[in-house]
Amino acid sequence: MTAPAKIRPEAEPALDEAGFRRFDRMVHALMGKAEGGLSPVSLWLAWADWASHMAMSPGKQAEVGFNAMARAQKLAAEVQCQLKGGRLDGEACVEPIKSDRRFASPDWLTFPYSLYAQGFLATQAWWQETATGLSGVEKKHEQLVEFYGRQMLDMLSPSNFLATNPALIARTQEEGGQNLVRGWKHMAEDMRHALFHDEEAPAFTPGENVAVTDGKVVFRNRLIELIQYTPVTDKVHPVPLMIVPAWIMKYYILDLTPPESLIGWLVEQGFTVFCISWKNPEENDRDLGFDDYRELGVMAALDAIGKITGAPKVHGLGYCLGGTLLSVAAAAMARDGDDRLASLTMLAAQVDFTEAGELSLFTNEDQLALLEDMMWQEGFLDKSAMAGTFSMLKSKDLVWSKMVHDYMLGERDAASALGAWSQDATRMPYKMHSEYLRHLFLNNDLADGRMEAGGAHVMLRDVRCPVFAVATENDHIAPWHSVFKLTWLMGGEVSFALVSGGHNTGIVAPPGSPRAKYRLLTHVHGQPHPGPEDWAGAVEKVAGSWWGAWGEWLRAKGGGEEITPPALGKSLGAAPGRYVLGR
Repeated sequence: MTAPAKIRPEAEPALDEAGFRRFDRMVHALMGKAEGGLSPVSLWLAWADWASHMAMSPGKQAEVGFNAMARAQKLAAEVQCQLKGGRLDGEACVEPIKSDRRFASPDWLTFPYSLYAQGFLATQAWWQETATGLSGVEKKHEQLVEFYGRQMLDMLSPSNFLATNPALIARTQEEGGQNLVRGWKHMAEDMRHALFHDEEAPAFTPGENVAVTDGKVVFRNRLIELIQYTPVTDKVHPVPLMIVPAWIMKYYILDLTPPESLIGWLVEQGFTVFCISWKNPEENDRDLGFDDYRELGVMAALDAIGKITGAPKVHGLGYCLGGTLLSVAAAAMARDGDDRLASLTMLAAQVDFTEAGELSLFTNEDQLALLEDMMWQEGFLDKSAMAGTFSMLKSKDLVWSKMVHDYMLGERDAASALGAWSQDATRMPYKMHSEYLRHLFLNNDLADGRMEAGGAHVMLRDVRCPVFAVATENDHIAPWHSVFKLTWLMGGEVSFALVSGGHNTGIVAPPGSPRAKYRLLTHVHGQPHPGPEDWAGAVEKVAGSWWGAWGEWLRAKGGGEEITPPALGKSLGAAPGRYVLGR
């Protein structure tokens, strides 16, 4: 009888614990791509939490049932009244929220379209009551259930269908169906672009008709190009201005066509302006982390500006997540005794993420693990994943209303600079995206004092330079109540402007914008802290753009007489540089 053969080392299983984990990550990455980057487990957990508590709450069940019956009775009474040619009490059964423009046309007030619209709005209101206010449900689970239910209802809105939308019926009759023919052509074009990625040449290209403010790239490293803009005035403010844009999108949101260019306006006002242009990350940038963006971005730009201008102080401006990054850099500088920042300007930028809006619904442990596995495989998060999430947050306007406009009315909006910029998204490196989602959205480490930079903790209250914070009224990415918290988290004087518009339109609101309005608060450290709603209700709106008020504030900080413009640094190429063109 022969002894069993010994297994040689080279014949041992090739897969170890790390190998099995890699296999899991590959499966999760494939799932994430198939599901548009959204985790079905998160939704299932939220639904299970909500449904189990609803099953154990007979009082809540009775309440939502009673409210549904009451709305149905009122709607039936209104329909009867309309059939007789009148309106019930002169008011609609359910009024849409102010931002919902789907039923603004007077045609929706006539029968039977009023029945469709009011029935839909009543169902929407009923779902909001049903999904919320249930004792025992985790808050984020409640918000997730309400959000996804609202997404389903928005998809079924009567405004989305030819047979129930009076404007679509009238247009189709007027044109003999030609609008639908054009719509089919538009749909075919969009499907071809999506499937074959054969997008047409953009109507707006950086350096040609956007991002055209004259300047030079004066510094470059593996992550940023620093642009210095050519002065157009004989004298300039003595303190240069450094702009830190968000790395999620391209910097030229602040340098659109000349009438809309904040950078161009600043140069005309006599400021020496520098702007960071982030590189669009590739696979070999996968290990760039949040602190690398601080060091290679903010701090490297500050060093370069100091060498070029000789100025001891610099104004810092951060937009969106660029403002969050700038606030971390400012806190680290304050901790280390670096006093080069004369002031901070925060545009639609959060430092406390406990009220981060609906975007925070997609930041939980399960969702984040799925995104990390997707990024682990390719080294970055593809721009399409983020674009899909942002579209979902405003699906009523960015998906369904656009579908009606393009595919049923057969119309196409004229290209706009802001619209072109919104399509020019960037990728995000694996490590950096994971770190900022965990530290900021998931754990709120910055506001709670747990954030680290340069190997040590940073505290926002150490930032003593004056701050000017801008929030927009209709911001679905950085809600103004969240931005308002800057007034008590920073250690020095904070001026807070609440401006009309959304996350982008409120910021890109040059002087002369007809609908631009703003409220302004200046809070000095040590004074009582007003609540956001109390303050907003007590302050009158000022007609006009916030740019002018901010420009005057900026001139007052840093002081001193105007000087001859500093020379441009050594040119590495004309603005807008190479990185902004990276696809």
